[in-house]
Amino acid sequence: MAKLLWSPNKTDLAIHRLLDFAGVDTYPDLLDWSVKNPEQFWRYVWQDSNVIGDPGETTISGSGFFDTRFFPEAKLNVVNTLLNGDDDQVIITTITEAGIRRKLTRGEVKRAVNQVANGLIAAGVVPGDVVAAWVPNVAEVVIFALGALSIGATVSTASPDFGTTGVLDRFGQIEPKVLLAAPNYQYNGKDNDCLDRLPEIVSGLPSLKQVLLIGAQTDYAENFENWYVKHSNQYRAIELPFDQPGFILFSSGTTGKPKCIVHSAAGVMLKVLSETRYNLDIRESDNVFYYTTCGWMMWNWLFMVLATGSSIVLYDGNPVFPRPVRLFDMAQEEKITLFGVSAKYIDSLRKFDLKPKKTHDLSSLKTITSTGSPLSPEGFDYVYDSIKADLHLASISGGTDICGCFVMGNPIQNVYSGEIQGPALGMNMSVFSDDGKPAPVNEKGELVCLQSFPSRPLYFGNDEGNKKFKAAYFEKFDDIWAHGDFAAITEHGGYVIYGRSDATLNSGGVRIGTAEIYRIVEEFVPIQEAMAVAQEWDGDTRVILFVKLRDGYELTDSLISDIKYQLRAKASPKHVPAKIIASPELPRTKSNKLVELAVTEVINNREVKNLEALANPDSLNWFKNLLELQN
Repeated sequence: MAKLLWSPNKTDLAIHRLLDFAGVDTYPDLLDWSVKNPEQFWRYVWQDSNVIGDPGETTISGSGFFDTRFFPEAKLNVVNTLLNGDDDQVIITTITEAGIRRKLTRGEVKRAVNQVANGLIAAGVVPGDVVAAWVPNVAEVVIFALGALSIGATVSTASPDFGTTGVLDRFGQIEPKVLLAAPNYQYNGKDNDCLDRLPEIVSGLPSLKQVLLIGAQTDYAENFENWYVKHSNQYRAIELPFDQPGFILFSSGTTGKPKCIVHSAAGVMLKVLSETRYNLDIRESDNVFYYTTCGWMMWNWLFMVLATGSSIVLYDGNPVFPRPVRLFDMAQEEKITLFGVSAKYIDSLRKFDLKPKKTHDLSSLKTITSTGSPLSPEGFDYVYDSIKADLHLASISGGTDICGCFVMGNPIQNVYSGEIQGPALGMNMSVFSDDGKPAPVNEKGELVCLQSFPSRPLYFGNDEGNKKFKAAYFEKFDDIWAHGDFAAITEHGGYVIYGRSDATLNSGGVRIGTAEIYRIVEEFVPIQEAMAVAQEWDGDTRVILFVKLRDGYELTDSLISDIKYQLRAKASPKHVPAKIIASPELPRTKSNKLVELAVTEVINNREVKNLEALANPDSLNWFKNLLELQN
C-alpha cells in the first residue's frame, strides 16, 4: 500500500469554482464530468481564463480523434491573452549559469514583441510561414516567438547543444524563413561556441531570408536587438482560426528523421490553461519556474503559462553548477511558487543527501512538479522529508506529442508515494491490456487516451493521409491513442508509469530516437550496424548501445571515445550512451528490421513476446545476464 504523504487543506482555489459550476464535490467526479461534457468544460476554461477573442457559437464539431475540431468558428490571437495584464508587472526573469539576471515587465515585452512582429513582416514573413530558433533558454526567444505568433507565423525551437545534423534533420524539413541563433551558450562552467556550426546550418537551410544573432553579429547574421529596435513598437496582433498552426515540435526520430508535429497555438494554450489553473492552481501573483531547454516541450508549456497572468523564470545552464543546490538558491531569491524539475534531478539531490528545507527559505514555494521520467517512491518521500512538507508534489506525464499532460497532480486530492494523482481534467484516460480492454487495478498495460482534446496535433508534416500520425498512436487500438507508456492504475485511482513500451529512448527526461543515433554511429567504418536500447537503472533508464563490427575490427577504447564524441557534437549530449558494447548479432524481423524492443525486454529481465516474428530469435540468448550491464 502506497504511503500517504500530503492532504489538501485549501478551499479557495480556482478548481473549487469549477466544482461548483459542475455541481460535483470530488476530483474523480469532476474528471468524469469534464470528459462526459467536453463542450461545457472547454468553454468554461476559455471564459474563466479570460481568453481574449471570439469563441464562436460551436465548441466542438465532429467526432473521433481525426474529425473532432475545437472552437471551429473562433477568431483569436494567443498573444493578446499571453500579454494581457498590468504593463508594470515583471513577467519574465531570465538567469544564466554565470548568474546574470534580467527582469522584463509586461510593457517592455509588449513593445519588443510589436517591433519583432513588424520586423518579421518587413522580412517577408506572412501567416503560415515558419520561423526557427536554435538558442539557449533566454528571454529573447520568448519575445521572438511572441512576435511571430502575433503575425500568424509558426515557431519551432531547438537547443544549442544539438549539432548540425540534429538541427538540419529538424529545421531542414520545415523551410524556415527566419533563424534566430546565439553565438554561444554556457554549460557546466564552460563557454560553448555556436558560430563554428552556424554557417553549415545556414547553408543547409536555403529557405532562410534572415539570420539573427542574440547579442552579436556577423557578415551573414544581424544583431537581433539592433534589428528589431529599428521597427515600430505599435502593432495589433491579427485574429486567426483556433486551429491555425503555431508550433512545430519534433518526434524523437526512432524510425528515421524526427517527425514534424504541428500544433495549434490556441489549442496548446487552452490545454495548458486547464492544467495550470485547475490542476496546479497557478495564479496571477505566482512566479513559475521549469528547468528546460528550448528543445523540450516544457519550454512551450512554460511559455504558455504567461496566459495565467503569472510571471515565468527562465534558467539556462547546468542545474547543479557550481553547486548542487543552485536551483534552490534561485527558488529562494526569486520567491518561486511552482518549481518544475525532472525526476532525475530530484533523485540526484536525494543521493547527495541535500536538505534544502534546512538551508533555504522556501516559504513561497507551493508546488513542485516532476516530469521527464517516472518519479520513484523514494523521490516522493525525499521531497516531503528534505525539501518541504507542506506543498503539493505533482508528478506529471504527457509528451511532445500533445504539448501537455495526460496524467498529473491536482490540489484537492491526497498525494501517495510513487503515484501520479490521476488524469488531467478533460482527458479520458485508461490503461488497456493487449486485448483492448481496461486492465485490472495495479495490472500493467498500455496508457491510452479515449477522446480528443484541444492540443491534439493538427497533423504531422509531410504526412499524406495522416499515415505517420496514425502509425504513431493508433495502430494498436482503433481510434484510441496508445501513447507507448507502460502504466497501471492504483486502488486510489492514481497512475504509475513504468517506462516506455516502444523503442523510443529516454535520456535525462529527453526522448531520443534510435535512428538519430544510428545515422551517426554507422558512419564509422568498423561499425556494421547498431542498436540502442534503454536499460532500467538506478530508478531511471540509461541508454545502452550495442554495435556489430565488420570483420577484422575490434571495439577499442579509442573507437568508443570517437563514437561518443561524434554523438555529442552532431546530435546532443543526451544522445551519448552510458555503455557501448560489441554484439555478435542483432535480432531482426523477417522483413529485416532491427527489433529494439526485444533486446530491451531481455536486458530488463522481461519476457519477449512474439518470437515468431524474428528471423533470428536465437540471437537474443547472447543478451541475457550480460556482465557489462551489471555495473
